[in-house]
Amino acid sequence: MQIGERKPGLAARILRWIIMAWYGTRGWTEESSIPSARKYVIIAAPHTSNWDFPYFIALTTKLGVKSHFMAKDGLFRWPFGRMMRDMGGVSIDRSKSSNMVEAMVKRFAEQEDFILTIAPEGTRGKARVWKSGFYQIALQAGVPMALGMMDYAKKRGGISGIFWPTGDYQADMTKLAAFYNSCTPKHPELATREFGEG
Repeated sequence: MQIGERKPGLAARILRWIIMAWYGTRGWTEESSIPSARKYVIIAAPHTSNWDFPYFIALTTKLGVKSHFMAKDGLFRWPFGRMMRDMGGVSIDRSKSSNMVEAMVKRFAEQEDFILTIAPEGTRGKARVWKSGFYQIALQAGVPMALGMMDYAKKRGGISGIFWPTGDYQADMTKLAAFYNSCTPKHPELATREFGEG
């Protein structure tokens, strides 16, 4: 824990303990190629199930990665507000979605250490294309993207290297697709294989 950092509340500690106990029975292995950078965006893909979130919590905890995630501001109200923040949540006002990239770029600029996990599909259902917000945040903040992955077929997950955005969105997405198409999601029929405009 860093100097001045608040100790997580009881609710967050209990929830993390439950997740880690459950994860320990699942037979998964962690893959670690953690960036040396103190700031980066973790790509969480494919995202097809509610189970992805507890696996994400467990895997990052096992790897010692303190990552944050964005969630709608309504989830940060009493009585869940502190627990959400302690688990790494960052409140987002979805009525101002156009400012989401700007807000996260500012957050990266303000903090010495900041890791942000984003699911580009943005939904557990069948998404038409990946949303490009994760890419624009990394590009504008000048930080790399870590290749977060969960392969349900092989029961392995973690971080499998980094990728620096070049500004050529379509070319970069072609390279990322080659990696993520090799990962088996929990519900393959819901995985998105198309990428929108940058």
